[in-house]
Amino acid sequence: MTGYAVNFNRRHRRNGHLFKNRYKSILCQEDSYLMELVRYIHLNHLRAGIVKGLRELDKYPYCGHSAILGKQKNDWQDIEYVLGFFDENISTARRQYRLFVHKGISQGRRPDLIGGGLIRSYGGWSGVLALRKAKSYQKGDERILGDGEFVEQVLASAEENLKRKYYLKAKGFELEDVLNRVANLMNMEPEEVMASGKHKRTVCARSLLCYWATSELEISQTFLAEKLKISQPAVSLAVNRGKEIAKINHYSLIEK
Repeated sequence: MTGYAVNFNRRHRRNGHLFKNRYKSILCQEDSYLMELVRYIHLNHLRAGIVKGLRELDKYPYCGHSAILGKQKNDWQDIEYVLGFFDENISTARRQYRLFVHKGISQGRRPDLIGGGLIRSYGGWSGVLALRKAKSYQKGDERILGDGEFVEQVLASAEENLKRKYYLKAKGFELEDVLNRVANLMNMEPEEVMASGKHKRTVCARSLLCYWATSELEISQTFLAEKLKISQPAVSLAVNRGKEIAKINHYSLIEK
């Protein structure tokens, strides 16, 4: 972000910050939270005065709202998932979605969708204070949008993953160990896993290798791309494939 901001400022002869804060993603518990966030994010352009009204927003090319309405196409945007919350018929879904967005204009800024996770989930501090008065204490985390039980489950899972990573580091696990584990599971030689080619078994093995190397050992995708002599986007795709392969076949990096 720093490099981009510096280049942008030079190109446009400006000074100062370009981004207000670092990028962050928020984990949502329920579909209702997701739809509120989808509507709120897409209305940012209208609240900021970049577009003058909903009709202009419908055609605005730099916002996912226009893609959901079918005015433009973004191959990377999952519009079907969002429209599926409104109706099975895509035309009806788009009408209902647009009506949903229109109703959100009058709400203005939503502090309950900006603050910490627990604050967002219970409609602001007044909701949290009401819970405390009723002696109902919930765990909160600004990265997670959901109730206390959901937050606790997510954090417990994250702690478990962290402990496993420390365990692997303590055991001295390296890329070579992951490679040997993958080769053993796939009944292959390590050299075969590293070899280029699009044979199904080789692709599966390399995908597992990429997935475990990035998720368990936190090895960068750039390093793997150089090691495997493929592009970084190819490694990214391999990671996703590897995750599915491990899940479907119940594969684990650590032998049980």
